[in-house]
Amino acid sequence: MTSLQKKKVIGRQRRRIRVRAKVMGTSARPRMCVFRSLKHIYVQLIDDQKGRTLVSVSDESLDKSLKGSKAAEAVGLSVSKKALANKITQVVFDRSGYKYHGRVKALAEATRKGGLKF
Repeated sequence: MTSLQKKKVIGRQRRRIRVRAKVMGTSARPRMCVFRSLKHIYVQLIDDQKGRTLVSVSDESLDKSLKGSKAAEAVGLSVSKKALANKITQVVFDRSGYKYHGRVKALAEATRKGGLKF
């Protein structure tokens, strides 16, 4: 890992910690936590008061042929369907220190399109 890569990772971790100090999920309005790896994207709806994951979706669990922002859109629509089935209409968006751009933005817009509010 080069020094530039280390700086990026450390910066993301700092942003993540700073945001997590302020963002808290409840059972009525859970925290929508996003994790983005190089190949996949994962989303969880978490109730921080009880320490439970209410809904989780990844592009691995969906169609294997999806890549990039199309996979993020599919994950966003799927998580909104599962959340609405569990009577969850509002969430708090936790982007985990990632920029609101690309796959994270596509996921958020697809989730809004699916019916969740944040």
